[in-house]
Amino acid sequence: MEWLFSGEALIALATLSLLEIVLGIDNLVFLTILAGKLPPEQQPKARKIGLGLALGMRVALLLVITWIIGLTRPLFTVLGQEISGRDLILLTGGLFLLAKATTEIHHKLEGESAGKPGAVKATFGAVITQIVLMDLIFSLDSVITAVGMAEDIRVMIIAVVIAMAVMLAFAEPLGRFVQAHPTVQMLALSFLLLIGMTLVAEAFEVHVSKGYIYFAMGFSVFVEVLNLRFSKKGKPVDLVDG
Repeated sequence: MEWLFSGEALIALATLSLLEIVLGIDNLVFLTILAGKLPPEQQPKARKIGLGLALGMRVALLLVITWIIGLTRPLFTVLGQEISGRDLILLTGGLFLLAKATTEIHHKLEGESAGKPGAVKATFGAVITQIVLMDLIFSLDSVITAVGMAEDIRVMIIAVVIAMAVMLAFAEPLGRFVQAHPTVQMLALSFLLLIGMTLVAEAFEVHVSKGYIYFAMGFSVFVEVLNLRFSKKGKPVDLVDG
């Protein structure tokens, strides 16, 4: 274990773990929303299975690291734009998030379809399937980040495990909080729209700095925290109109 306690390895591990936690927030928010469609007694199980699958996918992808690197090689060209395997996955994932978030927002605003005659309720298997698809999308981004940040695969795997442990610890309280506040659910779905559009842009080689995205999310969360705080005091305010 001496290799782990070298200065370079510790710095790489700390930095990569932090980045993986930040990247995992998107995964955790979406997982919480999907699990929230299930009965309360099934939600913790769905979150744990989802995070377990996410960890397994990340480790598996790290172990086939040469394949991940090969995904960046152009497969074909469309209108002068080179398209790689990574681009196709990002595009598919981005469109999936845009469609899913839009559908969820529609249900929140127009009313849940579960109460309508003939409506089909979300099943545990259907939710887990959606979680698997979502995990695959976010795992690719996480693994590519790991490959770019560290050279030792052992450091990468440990960082991913640490990030997943942190996410698992906060999954249940985050789930309860999101389910208890409809405005937070809408904010989270808006974040998913932003993430989906970013993935589509990245698929076409239009780089969007993660700093801008996280600042927008952070500021939105700050405003929502103030609104919730004032609401609890019985003094709801509109921060836009003053």
